Amino acid sequence: MSTGIHYDEEWSQRIVQIYSTPDVVAQREAVLSTLDLQQGEYVLDIGSGPGLLAHDIAKAVGQTGMVRGIDISDAMVALSEERCSNLPFAEFQVADAAKMPYSNDEFDVAVSTQVYEYVKDVSASLNELYRVLRPGGRALILDTDWETLIWNTSDQERMKRILAAFEEHCSHPRLPRILAPKLRETGFSIQRQDVFPLFNPKYHTDTYSHGVIDFIASFVSGKGDIAPRIIKEWAEDLRDLGKRDEYFFGINRYLFLVAKPVAGKRFGKTQGN
Repeated sequence: MSTGIHYDEEWSQRIVQIYSTPDVVAQREAVLSTLDLQQGEYVLDIGSGPGLLAHDIAKAVGQTGMVRGIDISDAMVALSEERCSNLPFAEFQVADAAKMPYSNDEFDVAVSTQVYEYVKDVSASLNELYRVLRPGGRALILDTDWETLIWNTSDQERMKRILAAFEEHCSHPRLPRILAPKLRETGFSIQRQDVFPLFNPKYHTDTYSHGVIDFIASFVSGKGDIAPRIIKEWAEDLRDLGKRDEYFFGINRYLFLVAKPVAGKRFGKTQGN
């Protein structure tokens, strides 16, 4: 995938910590429940990251199934391989979502969480997803609309500056708003659309928002005219609000479950649901 972020080994480990919080664990459980995986299915994880979801998928499909994961980051692929080292039917490689190294109609199921918002050419990537999915196969896509982020702050203007700079971390910060028509244009039938909120009404180390503070601070450092002092004050303010029990964070992620037509005929713009 072509994204605005490349994770080194240190940040890959931090991402594992964020993905291990109850917030994101609950998201993974929702994804797995929606996919309703069966023993023996062949599954593709696009943007497999540190392999947490792929590991759960592998347990669900069993030894008669297969899991393949791709990611643009060497460090992430290494983490996935380590996590799934005892699962020989799970394999990972560095590859791009817009040009995947798989045959036509190869997978029963595909999943992509927090990926397409980072991909420059979404249409090309969705066409690749359609190509590698077998007729009758299903795919789950989950992405964030970053404008839904709500964060209590003592300085609203400073928060706006920080978040505006942070929007550069992905190519399509509001992708969910236009994803349904793009999926229909690709040929998919949309089976389900849903929202998955991440909500932290308290400041706690074991939450998604706690981990993302340093992530945002690191990314916006050196962006535009935001001085390091401003970034430090922004982060300290959030932690101070937590100490005063005035913390509040929420953001929405949107889930799309789609199917590839059994006959292989694309639905197109006028036939989606």
